[in-house]
Order: sequence, then structure tokens, then C-alpha cells
Amino acid sequence: MLQSLPMINKNTGSETDNMEESIPKILIVDLGSQYTQVIARSLRELGYRSAILTDKRAEQWLTLHRPEAIILSGGHASVSDFEAPKPPTNVWEQDLPVLGICYGMQYMVQHFGGLVKHKRGHAEYGPASINVDDSDGLFISLDKREKVWASHGDTVQELPEGFKAIAGSDAYQNAAISNEERKLWGVQFHPEVSHTPNGKKILKNFIASIANIKEDWEPVDIIEQIQRETREGFSDKKTIIGFSGGVDSTTLTAILAPVLAKNLLAVCIDAGQFRLNELEQIQNTINAIGVQLKIIDAEEELLEKLKGITDAQKKRSVFREVYKAAFDKSIAEFGAEIIAQGSLATDFIESGAIGGGEVIKTHHNIGLDFVSEERHPFRNLFKYEVRALAKEIGLPDYLVSREPFPGPGLILRVVGADVSKERLDIVRFADKTVRDILEKHDLLNAETLSQLVVYMLAGSPVVGVKGDARVYDAPIVVRALKTVDFMTGDGVQFPAELRLEMTLTLTKHPHISRVLFDETPKPPATTEPE
Repeated sequence: MLQSLPMINKNTGSETDNMEESIPKILIVDLGSQYTQVIARSLRELGYRSAILTDKRAEQWLTLHRPEAIILSGGHASVSDFEAPKPPTNVWEQDLPVLGICYGMQYMVQHFGGLVKHKRGHAEYGPASINVDDSDGLFISLDKREKVWASHGDTVQELPEGFKAIAGSDAYQNAAISNEERKLWGVQFHPEVSHTPNGKKILKNFIASIANIKEDWEPVDIIEQIQRETREGFSDKKTIIGFSGGVDSTTLTAILAPVLAKNLLAVCIDAGQFRLNELEQIQNTINAIGVQLKIIDAEEELLEKLKGITDAQKKRSVFREVYKAAFDKSIAEFGAEIIAQGSLATDFIESGAIGGGEVIKTHHNIGLDFVSEERHPFRNLFKYEVRALAKEIGLPDYLVSREPFPGPGLILRVVGADVSKERLDIVRFADKTVRDILEKHDLLNAETLSQLVVYMLAGSPVVGVKGDARVYDAPIVVRALKTVDFMTGDGVQFPAELRLEMTLTLTKHPHISRVLFDETPKPPATTEPE
């Protein structure tokens, strides 16, 4: 059972002091990268708050505030594109340290008179090794040769006056540059992603050693901020929160509950997407938090609408439509003025709502046109940060470490064919079987894997033999991912003996005759198959 979760109250001084403390010391100018939020996540992990603003908003912000450092994000454009994003001109007028990452570095070079162009054979995508000048402040305490993660087609061909190369790869001499007199640094790789092993050390060197900024972020600050904004903004208004029982919705509900009390209603949409026994767990969790829960049965409606639909985006759209309709009904019945969702930065990034990037997946709870006002208090947070909040407010370990599960759930794990109750039941059986085996071997934990995805290639049935008779069934695929931020990750490779045990156990089902294992990293794959 969950313990009572008290309000987080901390004396932070006068109103003026609070206003000064609330201004982040680091400005991240978002130039269109899907990893911009990962930069902020890395900084928070190091103990630093930051503000992410587009180029136009950053220009206005800099006229009112003076940060202590600026980071220019990467981006999917080329600096030679006519409508390529541009950092505001007043970035260069601040007389403070600036770090350009990938596209940010390329724009810096072009702005100061260097040459950036696409040169055949010089593009880098994926892991790379660079030689670094460890006498430069950016690479203090690093080895002379470092592994990094690169993703760029354009390269810096000529450096501007006053700049020097401080790192290079075997094929590319300008992997990092600096102009200490102007307080400018640039890296062609991505230090913010987990595939750059010492990336956070590089960011730490820039923030702590070069910019001399002191740590200023703790989980309790975020909890306090959310509760304060709730108290001041809508504590007297009836609020509905989408509740799936996962760590995101559970943590947000637990944070809001002490402020909203009886004005908060948790709503769970049961459209057949849940794993075995999941609804029972959801009810137990919400009971422990002490919030009223309404479960809406929408399975029959959803399956009817999904008939004949095989495209993943269309499946998501149909689920989104049913999800919204169910919420609209609950809004009217409860008289809700506010809709709260536990959506994370990764959800907004993949939806194309942050960073100006491509839409990778349509998320069911982002961009819905509700009559009531929408609130996404976790929109700038990543999974590991929400887990830190969950731990801070006293949620039990099994919830803190609970792996993610997408809103549409098992519906996204029937691949290449329309979704039926029969197919959902097979996937549900397969998921439970694999989980039981992993749990038996003490491998269903955060140290081994971050997320387990068991799915069916329903649109690609294959021939098998059962009882000397021919069968023609869809293969079951087992996928496990190990990741920190769910933006990048490595596929988990289970031992051969474990794979054989899973295969033999799964194929006892009359409609499973083949088992495959998906060990593809992210990217190029995403976590879910659809």
C-alpha cells in the first residue's frame, strides 16, 4: 500500500528571491533537433536547470534576462538551406560562454566567416572516435581518444579567424573547435546522448569549469513547482487526469492529489489494450493514492473501428479518437474544467510538437482539442526524471521502476494486420509468458532491461507444423531495450538458453509456431514496432 503523500512545502525566501531563483542560468536555443530536450535532461541529471526557447523567443528572452551560458542545439536542416533556423544575433552579444552542438556549431562557423558544406564521404552517422586536446577546458580529465555519437551530413571545411580545432577524427579534423577569446566552443558530435560515453563530462566541463555555474536543480523543486502552479492556477476547478497505472500518470496523480482533493477524478480507458491482470493493478494503485477512479469500457467500440485497418498511424489515430470521445463524456459528467496528462518530453518530441522535427508517432494524448483546458506538467521531463519525482514523494519501488507501456498498449503490438480480440489474447498470453520466464530468472528488472515489448507480426503469417499438421500462424517477436532516456537505446541480447526456453514455452500455444528476437538498437528502430 502507498503511504499518505503530503504536500511538499519548502521555505524559499521572499517573492523577489523566488523570482530571481526561478530564472534558469542556462539558455538552450532550439534549432530544430529532436535531441534538444535530451540536452536539458543531461543538464538536469548533472544538477542544472535550463530554459529551452526557439530562436525568436530566445531573442526576446535575452533582452530581459542574462543567463550564464548558452547552448545552441543541433538540427535537421543544413546551414545552406534558405529557411534554416538561425540563432538570434544577440546570442553573440552577451559576452558569455556559448556551446554549439552539431548544427549549432556549423551555424557558429558560418556566422563568423568559416566554410560549411556537404562533402561526399565526410558524413558521419553513428559511433565515431575522436582525438581530443585535453588541455582545452572542454575536455579536462578526458582521455586523448574518446568515443562519441555523430549524426551530420555537412562538415566544417574552413575555420573562421580566431578559431582552432580541439578535436578531430581520422576522417574529419574539425570534430570540436574553440575561440577562447570570444568564449565560443563547438562540437560536431552529440554529447547529450547516452551513446557518447563521456558526453555528460563534456557538458559538465562547459557548464562548471568554463561557465563556472553552480548546481541548482533537485527533484523536490519540480514537485513544489507543479503543486504551486496547481494551487495558484486551478485548485478550485474540477480536474480529470488520464490514469494508466504507469509511473507517469501515477506520479502526477500523487503530486496533484493533495492540492486538488475531491476536485480530482482519475479516468482509465479500457479498450482491450491492457496486459494480463493490469486493470486489477490499476485499481489497487489508485486506491492507495486515495483518488476516485472511473474505468470506461471501450473495447467493443475500438475493435469495431479497427476492423480492416493495418496501418500503424491509422491505428493510433483510431485509438486517439476513441480515447478523446471517452474523455469528452467524462468531462461532461464530472463538469471538468481541466484535463491533466502525464505526457513526457519524449512523447512531444516523437509527435513533432517539440524541436520542429518529423512526426515519428502520433501520441494519443497530445494535441487533442478538448473543450476543457489541457495541462501537461511533465512535458519537459524524461522518464528517469519522473522516476526521481516518484521516489521523492515516497512511491514504492515497484512503481518507481515500472517499465513504460504505451497508451494504445497491445493494440500497437499486433503488427501489419487489423486488431481482433483473438489476436490481442495471443499477444497477451505471449507477453505474460515471457515476463514469467524473465521473472523466474530474476531478469525482469531495471538493471537488465528498461522496456520489454512482445509483439505479433500478424500481417506476415508463416508455415509451421503442430501434431504432424500444417499450421499458418503469425510469428511472435520478443524485444527488450536498455536505455536511459528512451531517445536512444541498445537492444538486449538474451542468452541462448533463455531464448530457447522462451521459444519452447511460447510455441506450446496452439497458434504460435515461430518465435523471433528483435535486438535492434534505437535508432534506427523505435521502442515499439508501431
